[in-house]
Amino acid sequence: MNYLNGVRCIVTDIEGTTTSISFVLDVLFPYFRQHALEWLDDDSDSFKSILSETQHHLQSQEGISILDKQALIETLIQWSVEDRKITPLKNFQGLVWEKAYLTGEIRGHVYADVEPNLRKWNELGISLAVFSSGSVQAQQLIFGFSEAGDLRPYFNAYYDTQVGAKRDPATYVRIAELQKLDPHLILFLSDVPEELIAADASGFKTIQLVRPGITPNWPHAVENFDQIT
Repeated sequence: MNYLNGVRCIVTDIEGTTTSISFVLDVLFPYFRQHALEWLDDDSDSFKSILSETQHHLQSQEGISILDKQALIETLIQWSVEDRKITPLKNFQGLVWEKAYLTGEIRGHVYADVEPNLRKWNELGISLAVFSSGSVQAQQLIFGFSEAGDLRPYFNAYYDTQVGAKRDPATYVRIAELQKLDPHLILFLSDVPEELIAADASGFKTIQLVRPGITPNWPHAVENFDQIT
C-alpha cells in the first residue's frame, strides 16, 4: 500500500513509535524520581512557575492546599508514579532530564529505522511534526540528544498536551490548523489505537506502529518506518 500518497505532513508520536517504551519507563521516569528532590534549593523562574502551576492544580482540581516546596516536589514525583498527564509534571520532567542529556548521562533512544526515514521524507518534501504527551522540551531533548545524533532539524513543529488531549478529535483538527493543511493531507503515526481513532475521526490518515510488545489492532499497521512507503 502507498501510505504516503497525497501526504504533505507526517505527525509522529514518540513513545512506542520512534522510541522504545522501555526507554521511557526504565530510564527516563526512574531518573526523574531519583533526582527530583535535588531541585529543592532551585530558585529559577521556570521552576517557580512549575510549583505555582502545581499548587493551582491541587487547589482547583482536588481541593488541596500545599505550600511547602518539598511537599509539592513529592506530589510531582507521585504524579509521575501514577503516570498522570499533567502539564507542570511534564514541564518539571523536562527540566530534570535536560541536565541529564547535557551531561551525557542519558541519550535519547530512537529505533534504527527512524533517522533514515525522517531524512527520506524530508527529501520528498513532506513536513514533519511531533505530537506527544511529554512536554515540547522533553520531545526536543530526546531528538536533540538522540543516539542517532541531533534529529531536531527534521521537524518543523512540536506539540504536547497544551494543544489538546491525544484522544480528542478536536486536538487533531487544531494541529491541522496550525500546520495550515487540510486534515486528509496529514498522516499520524502512533502505537495507541485510541489516539488513532481520534486522529482518524478528524480526517487524518493513520498508521499504527507495531513495535516489539505491541499488538496490532488497527486496519493500517506496520512494524517499522521502513514499511511506510
